[in-house]
Amino acid sequence: MNQEKIGKFIAELRKEKNMTQVDLANKLGITDRAISKWENGRGMPDLSLLLPLCEALDISVNELLSGERLEQDDYQEKLEENIINTIDYSDKKIKKNKKIFAFVLSSILIFILVVITMFGIDINRMRNSKPVVFSTWGYLYSPPIDIKEDEIYFSIIDYVTSKGDSEPKHYENEKTFASMQVFLLEEVEDDKLYNVYAWVVTEKHYLENGEIKKDSGSSIPHKFVVENIDGIFTVIDSRIPRDGSYYYDDMRNIFPNSVKDYMDNVHIDGTVERLQMEIEHQSKLYFQKQ
Repeated sequence: MNQEKIGKFIAELRKEKNMTQVDLANKLGITDRAISKWENGRGMPDLSLLLPLCEALDISVNELLSGERLEQDDYQEKLEENIINTIDYSDKKIKKNKKIFAFVLSSILIFILVVITMFGIDINRMRNSKPVVFSTWGYLYSPPIDIKEDEIYFSIIDYVTSKGDSEPKHYENEKTFASMQVFLLEEVEDDKLYNVYAWVVTEKHYLENGEIKKDSGSSIPHKFVVENIDGIFTVIDSRIPRDGSYYYDDMRNIFPNSVKDYMDNVHIDGTVERLQMEIEHQSKLYFQKQ
């Protein structure tokens, strides 16, 4: 079936009857864009429009599908040929529509699958007290703040400073200050016991004639064991590497390799300097109140 030939035939017959595309469209109850599409060979009339179109153009359906006027001798031959072509055209159109339907259905299913996946990810994050990623359902979720790590941190700071303050003082107003970089917080027992691997800087400051002065200090890696009893976090043990030839062996024995790699760089990556700055700030705030 030659769509281009049929289109030119429709245009030729329409013009013979002095009809515009709008006139023909009005007769058939369709838009003039459909007529233009036919005449340009970009489409074919629906089966329901074949008879009305042929009546408007004074031709037979056989002639329309042939794209030309037929002599009586050729009529039967063309009729059979057009029947076969029409069946073939309809079959191709059905297959095309099936492909379009399959594509649309697949797209919808993929979209639904993506949405379900996104929803599942967010639900899983909410169950683990993490913020949602996609917020595709019209609301934001922020998990409750977990202050457990902060409580562990401050329990260690209190432990270190209390230990320093309990030592003999060189000055009456001497005070111990501490700052810490935690590299790993490891839960040993379910919310009961924790290993904390950290670098700790401690300094003792005192006030003399309105000037803050440093008496002593240390910068040492620590392993702390923190116990949680009814929400109260307490340091029950701490270990540091020994000096001298024992240092490197103790570092290997006390700290996991990943933590040790970070600790090897604290003097070159700015960690110690930052901790010292924090202590300086703590010291200023403390002695301003004295």
